[in-house]
Amino acid sequence: MTSTGQDSTTTRQRRSRHNPHSPPHDSSVTSKRGVKKGAVLRSSPNLAEVKKKGRMKKLSQAAEQDLVVGLQGLDLNREARTPSGTGLVFDEQLNEFHCLWDDSFPEGPERLHAIKEQLIQEGLLDRCVSFQARFAEKEELMLVHSLEYIDLMETTQYMNEGELRVLADTYDSVYLHPNSYTCACLASGSVLRLVDAVLGAEIRNGMAIIRPPGHHAQHSLMDGYCMFNHVAVAARYAQQKHDIQRVLIVDWDVHHGQGTQFTFDQDPSVLYFSIHRYEQGRFWPHLTASNWSTTGFGQGQGYTINVPWNQVGMRDADYITAFLHVLLPVSLEFQPQLVLVAAGFDALQGDPKGEMAATPAGFAQLTHLLMGLAGGKLILSLEGGYNLRSLAEGVSASLHTLLGDPCPMLEFPGTPCPSAQASISYVLEALEPFWKVFVRSAETLEEEDTVEGDNVEEKEEEGPWQPPELPILTWPVLQARTGLVYDQQMMDHYNLWDNHHPETPQRIQRIMHRLEELGLAGRCLALPARPATDAELLACHSAEHVDRLRATEKMKIRELHREGANYDSIYICPSTFTCAQLAAGAACRLVEAVLAGEVLNGIAVVRPPGHHAERDAACGFCFFNSVAVAARHAQAVSGRALRILIVDWDVHHGNGTQHIFEEDPSVLYISLHRYDHGTFFPMGDEGASSQIGQAAGTGFTVNVAWNGPRLGDADYLVAWHRLVLPIAYEFNPELVLVSAGFDAARGDPLGSCQVSPEGYAHLTHLLMGLANGRIILILEGGYNLTSISESMAACTHSLLGDPPPLLTLLRPPLSGALASVTETIQVHRRYWCSLRVTKVKGKEGPSSSKLITKKAPQPANPGSAKGMTMPEGNILEAGTGKATSATSVKESTPRQTTSETAVMELTQDQSSETAMGGAAGLNQATSEAATGDATLDQTTSEEAVGGAELVQSPPASCADSQTPPASPMQGATTQISPSKLTGNLRTLELDKAQEPPEEEELLGEAAGGQDMNESVLMQVTGDHADTDQAMFYAVTPLPWCPHLVAVCPVPEAGLDVTQPCQDCGAPQENWVCLSCYQVYCSRYINAHMLQHHEGLGHPLVLSYADLSTWCYHCQAYVHHEVGSPSCEEHRPPEQVWGEHAPLTLNPRVCSSSSPSETQDRPTLVHSKLYL
Repeated sequence: MTSTGQDSTTTRQRRSRHNPHSPPHDSSVTSKRGVKKGAVLRSSPNLAEVKKKGRMKKLSQAAEQDLVVGLQGLDLNREARTPSGTGLVFDEQLNEFHCLWDDSFPEGPERLHAIKEQLIQEGLLDRCVSFQARFAEKEELMLVHSLEYIDLMETTQYMNEGELRVLADTYDSVYLHPNSYTCACLASGSVLRLVDAVLGAEIRNGMAIIRPPGHHAQHSLMDGYCMFNHVAVAARYAQQKHDIQRVLIVDWDVHHGQGTQFTFDQDPSVLYFSIHRYEQGRFWPHLTASNWSTTGFGQGQGYTINVPWNQVGMRDADYITAFLHVLLPVSLEFQPQLVLVAAGFDALQGDPKGEMAATPAGFAQLTHLLMGLAGGKLILSLEGGYNLRSLAEGVSASLHTLLGDPCPMLEFPGTPCPSAQASISYVLEALEPFWKVFVRSAETLEEEDTVEGDNVEEKEEEGPWQPPELPILTWPVLQARTGLVYDQQMMDHYNLWDNHHPETPQRIQRIMHRLEELGLAGRCLALPARPATDAELLACHSAEHVDRLRATEKMKIRELHREGANYDSIYICPSTFTCAQLAAGAACRLVEAVLAGEVLNGIAVVRPPGHHAERDAACGFCFFNSVAVAARHAQAVSGRALRILIVDWDVHHGNGTQHIFEEDPSVLYISLHRYDHGTFFPMGDEGASSQIGQAAGTGFTVNVAWNGPRLGDADYLVAWHRLVLPIAYEFNPELVLVSAGFDAARGDPLGSCQVSPEGYAHLTHLLMGLANGRIILILEGGYNLTSISESMAACTHSLLGDPPPLLTLLRPPLSGALASVTETIQVHRRYWCSLRVTKVKGKEGPSSSKLITKKAPQPANPGSAKGMTMPEGNILEAGTGKATSATSVKESTPRQTTSETAVMELTQDQSSETAMGGAAGLNQATSEAATGDATLDQTTSEEAVGGAELVQSPPASCADSQTPPASPMQGATTQISPSKLTGNLRTLELDKAQEPPEEEELLGEAAGGQDMNESVLMQVTGDHADTDQAMFYAVTPLPWCPHLVAVCPVPEAGLDVTQPCQDCGAPQENWVCLSCYQVYCSRYINAHMLQHHEGLGHPLVLSYADLSTWCYHCQAYVHHEVGSPSCEEHRPPEQVWGEHAPLTLNPRVCSSSSPSETQDRPTLVHSKLYL
């Protein structure tokens, strides 16, 4: 069901279908005294009479038919087809590998042992549906990985320790064991088994507790403990086998899952969201592609989302804020059909690698938020996590949530830190062009002028927050989940003078009938209603008011009419007092059941409504304020000022509730209502956003004032994500009460809004993460009987733990709705830190102030630094021109294997030899720098924040032609051909001579450190800002490639480097295919060479700009004589290329050039053409 109406064709088809129980109302007539509740201010000869009688016309038959049939299409009767149960794959075989040469390596079998002990202790294994792990087939792994790579990994089963160690040393941060391949296949297959079970409706959701992890593994490259990318394979498998069109991958491991990102960065069918430690590139894997500015490429642009944390100690509030402001809005627009989570738990407090401060309860919250997507089809796949206690408790908390247990309250909710707010702001800035929900984003608000006493100024944190020891989580044992209070006696309140009054007794009867019809009432625990006591009523109302209403029981009809006329929009009958007393008492009975643990949550199907009732007056159909009475009763029962959140989503402002609590900071009142600039009932400025409470309660009254009709799901959800939930999590309530009026529902004659039942289900689900799941919905308004019945049923489904139905948002939020939300945020930013998001200024990202240098791989000391940060002393501060020694760090690069690239600079005052001795670092060839970044591993020229030019780039054609693949950077680790593995690996020669490692040395990432033996300097001084600089690159590609057999002889006519692209005629940045020698442009022009490769499969291409050779299959540069035309024919480049022989980049710098010769151009020399 969508938030917009059906087209006329659908309407005509539905005319013949009529619900005989439809209410005989029409929205065109108003219903209150004075300016009545729901009245529209317009000129009408009958307006006064309508106001006086408080009547409403019957809703037209055609409109009612259309609404009924449309709501019937919701198919809320989901019990027969909604899967239940949580699947779990846990196979002891996955413990049959470990690091043979380092017993202290953190990724070991003890991780799964700790998890198993925790799950047994908490009784979770027996509650899950157990699935046997299976092995992933080669064809399934080939959905992501190359066959050559898979075959190479398969051969590791037959290697001895020395051979395994030599091969492992060619990768970054890995070890190999004879069982590594088998276990990696079993791990991938475990996730695939859950995909089949979830999409086959065997279970609702699931978790794969597996090792080795997978999210760093790339197309043809092991990386960071990972051999095969389980989540990436699962996404492709779901698309291929189950015809899934849209997959969301969420990666909350503390390390960026670059392997997953590079697999999908051109694919709009997979939305990849990663939230990870980055620290301006100082944290492993040290990639600018891990920053917020990388959003994908080609058709996939906007479908890669990186939230980089730039400091340690990030807390639950930071993660939740990123989910609320970024992930959930995008996901609801993307509408995934399956959600896969790369569930690493190394961001938990105590983890030696992550150094973060998230808690297991925080991960339970994240899991709960994701369960509202894709109809609940959610699979978690274990990745990292190296503190055994934190890991076990994190897995347990997430599994509890998947099983439907309530989320624990956050022990230290806090607010997002300034660094987190800044990162999120940059992410929103980067995503705004691609997602409608971020148009005119409220997060880029200007700072308010600070008024003395407002205390708006941000306070810089003195250092990372050090939380106390992790609390021990407790999970409630409940007899029943959802309580239901209803009493037919409340139907005795009715209008003696108007049979068509909208507040009709049939409202609660129709709701109960629908709940029974759907089997929902039977799933709830029925609780008997009781009258509220005088003491309970007097906690919110004056004794005079209570006595005056009690006196109506004995009044005659004429007296009742006269008494009702004394109030605004009120009718009274002899049973009114009893019914109002029963409605308030029913809410109190439900509060007692929830606080006593008798039920987790509940609904009160009651009338008359209550949120307009003032302390000493009835108002707007309301006599006693049931929600307010329930809140005060909860505090009385608990014996303290329990923190209570009241969310009022009735379309009318709850003026009575606001006034009762406006000076009380223990009750946070949030109302979303039509205001219409003060002209919508209850009129005046009480519902304006400027109403914030009084005295100690200042800031605890929050009004979102809609200024028009047609508000729908998108508008309410944007308010939830940007305002309601951030404040609610910061307040950290112990009980949530909802004034659940459904007159903002589509079809309501008073509200004229378009919220769907699915929308209400989602709003309810999102609130259920608060207060340990203790939430109570108390019926308020809603005057279309079909709408309120379906809406309350949808909310009940959510309370019972059913996943919210898929929600289709056909439009972005209305501009007027965004304006209202923005206005409220502006008012309350001074009171709620969670609403303060650092304003994006220009395009300079946080990473633009740092410059990072890298070095070539060091296979003798592999695994350079996963989980560690480069020392501050190794970072070049932008704008200062001062260079410091930058520690070499090995880098995993997009899509796989790396080429070693040295970078240096020359000024006109320096000789080449001087420069060579003082400036060298690893460069990742790139032509598309991330917005706002100015790091060394970019070949484009950028300016730092201070305006100083850090690095002068080579010509654009040179830079761009370096990068035919999809990702913005390329580099690689030296690879070994499978054929060489059949020889003696003990004598295998790598590209560079290596010192044997110390036996006691840990792998870099395992040790938590990095190789400090080799430093490289960047020769950038303060004087260079005003001088020309020349960049030199020395690329050491792969020494061998299995696809060299595809290289064909050079045509007799030779090669013409000036030949344009054969498709578009582009004259620059062209590549020649070494199989057919056709010429096409690079991906940064029109990507015709990439299309050529995808169409014909030709693997090797040669750049006309710099003679570099790229293998698409290996995803790497290649250096081998077999493919070299000049070497093969023993001719110099001029004889192959003719007069157009290009200048090439030589690993050895020519030092014969004088300063004058290098003043206006980089110093380049010819070299042999080696492919």
